[in-house]
Amino acid sequence: MGSRGRVGFKELREELGVAVGTIYYHLELLSDFITQDKQRKYMLNDQGRLLYQTLQRGVIPPTIEVREAFRHRLTRWILLSPIYARTVHPWRMVPPALLTLALGALGSALAGLEPVLFFFFPSTLSFWVIALQFILQWVGVFLLAWFTAYLLHRRGEGALQLFTCVGISALPYALFPYVYLLLPHHLTRLLLPILPVWGMLLLSEALCFGGGLRLSRSVTVSLALLYLNVVILILLRRI
Repeated sequence: MGSRGRVGFKELREELGVAVGTIYYHLELLSDFITQDKQRKYMLNDQGRLLYQTLQRGVIPPTIEVREAFRHRLTRWILLSPIYARTVHPWRMVPPALLTLALGALGSALAGLEPVLFFFFPSTLSFWVIALQFILQWVGVFLLAWFTAYLLHRRGEGALQLFTCVGISALPYALFPYVYLLLPHHLTRLLLPILPVWGMLLLSEALCFGGGLRLSRSVTVSLALLYLNVVILILLRRI
């Protein structure tokens, strides 16, 4: 953008050679420094041009405030942002995503915990039913996320990257059953209110990075899923 002036999305993708979701993710991070013209091409705004000039000189003056989008490195690790960043090459991250889902399915079945998306409940269902339910619900989340991204961007690309991100976002739910088996139940109950919040944040980050949704939209989708999850549980008289 600094050298060419105006760059279209297709040009960005061809030049950078990365996935659609990755481009949208970084455009979101740079939103303070870029704008779009009437043809929806991206270009630097005044602050962006000043930043570009100073970067060329190799020195950033204190008058320019360059803030990290997610406030702090600790927050980035809580949101698993460094791991999502590796999905730029999605084939490398497919095994960790599949392993996360497999661990979650196995742990849920061993612990006898029925997964209902953002929540767990003690269950008498068979081992294989619980394991299959864990995997199928996250596949369903991926399909819903892909459909949402397609409606917003009219692009069906980047499905593999989105799948890996959604799979990785299931990490808290893959780990919780093992914590449930190892710790006293009165301690694991303290974690139950934290689990849906963390899961929702991780899913929002996954939709942002893997699906190319702006953070505000990805949070809206995650909140809608959480609300739907609670409504279903009320109808089933689980809560």
